[in-house]
Amino acid sequence: MRLTTKGRFAVTAMIDLALHNGHGPVALASISERQKISLSYLEQLFGKLRRRALVESVRGPGGGYLVARSLGEITVAQIIQAVDEPIDATQCGGLENCQDDQRCMTHELWTNLNKRIQDYLAEVTLENLVVQQSARLPSANVVHDHRRGREKISVAA
Repeated sequence: MRLTTKGRFAVTAMIDLALHNGHGPVALASISERQKISLSYLEQLFGKLRRRALVESVRGPGGGYLVARSLGEITVAQIIQAVDEPIDATQCGGLENCQDDQRCMTHELWTNLNKRIQDYLAEVTLENLVVQQSARLPSANVVHDHRRGREKISVAA
C-alpha cells in the first residue's frame, strides 16, 4: 500500500493554504513556490478540491483560493478522496480476485488495514494539522473568527 504524490501534495497544499488563508485569497503560484510543487499539478489538484467544495476560487487581480469550510470540518480523508487517491493495501483493489480469481488468504488482513487507515484519516482534520504546524513555526498564529466560522491564520514573513 502506498499513498502517491497526488494525495501527499493535496494534503500539503491544503495545509499551506490554511496557514496563509487569513490574508485573503492565496495564489497557487505562491503555494507552488513554497512547497516546490509544480503549478500545473496544483491547478489539477485544486480543480478537484474545488469540485468537492473544500476550497473556493476567487477570480481577478488578487485572486486565488480560500479554504471553503471551517478547518475543523475538513478531514485528511476528504482531501485524499477529493483528488481520487485510492488507499488500498489489497493486491486486488478490493475485488477479491487476487489468487486465481479467488480471494487470497490475506485479503481480510489488508481489508481491515484499509479500514483502520481510513478511520484514522477521517479523524485528522485540517485544523489539527495547522495547529501542529503552528507549534513548529512560532511565527504562525491561529486566530478564530467566530462570525464567519472560519479560522484565520496569520503568518509573519
